[in-house]
Amino acid sequence: MVRVGLVGIGFMGWIHYLAYQRSAKAELAAFCSRDAAKRAGDWTSIKGNFGPPGEHISVQELRVCETLGEMLANPDIDMIDICLPPHMHVAAACEALAAGKHVLCEKPLGLNTVQCDEIMHAANKAQRKVMVAQVLPYMGEYQYLFQAASEGRYGRPISGCFKRIISPPDWIPDFYDPHRVGGPLIDLHVHDAHFIRLLFGMPHRVMCLAEMHDGVVKYCQTLMEFQDRRVSVSTSSGVIDQTARPFCHGFEVQFEKATLQYELSALADGADIFPLKVLHKHGAIERPTLAVGDEVGAFAAEIDDAASAIATDKPALRLDGHFARDAIHICQCLQKSAEHRHWI
Repeated sequence: MVRVGLVGIGFMGWIHYLAYQRSAKAELAAFCSRDAAKRAGDWTSIKGNFGPPGEHISVQELRVCETLGEMLANPDIDMIDICLPPHMHVAAACEALAAGKHVLCEKPLGLNTVQCDEIMHAANKAQRKVMVAQVLPYMGEYQYLFQAASEGRYGRPISGCFKRIISPPDWIPDFYDPHRVGGPLIDLHVHDAHFIRLLFGMPHRVMCLAEMHDGVVKYCQTLMEFQDRRVSVSTSSGVIDQTARPFCHGFEVQFEKATLQYELSALADGADIFPLKVLHKHGAIERPTLAVGDEVGAFAAEIDDAASAIATDKPALRLDGHFARDAIHICQCLQKSAEHRHWI
């Protein structure tokens, strides 16, 4: 059993805490917080845009620390799970790696490739793993799509359209600050950029047409071109001002032998779901049955994958830090393309 220390007791820290309660391969052994109430187990101030609100937790079986340094001094901890705000990732990850701990870091790995490279260099120096919690490939329909591509179930993927749109994220302070959160590309579109990197490889060049907010992409339409000119990917991503649809995401991915479709829209009065379908070449429609679960279950699967990677010393492809770094590079290129309005 991999023993874990959690740093960052906010919304994502709470979701990870719930996931550890379901994990079969990792045990939450410690957490650190500067907040005295949270150290005492009062997490009721935590709220987010999915999952249950924070509750009172039992700290009796946990090592409770005030600082990361205090937690890193515990030789029984194998991995540090970083759920801090994005601008704090690089310092916390490098400190944990230098202390000989493996790292699981919530997305994004860094706000730019310079920060990502600093973390990856620290991992190489310490000979420890850096894994990034890009949870999308563990979620229902996206996991089915990822596994289909990995197995070559329908041949190779040759084109894709992806969508990820939210209403204004008023719960995130400094959302458009490139030095603290990064805006929609780094905080939101990075999910699809990472998933596209997994399915199609690294784009050769990108084009982004966007509405801007203080110089940062707010809402965009993108095209991605690959070395194989037969492959193309487009995306719609960002923030719209209308609040009747707080969130939507989906995809249509064409393989050589089938096309996979899915979309979900969370609405002010409920949700509209366009269930996953596999459209086969000769007119047959398949409606795959997916395992029933919730968002926390996807995070638990992600944590189990990280623990297995440590226990077996084998890479976990969906968590690989290099792919997470590539996703940030794609997002940076999209930002540049939006600024200059040409291919990058």
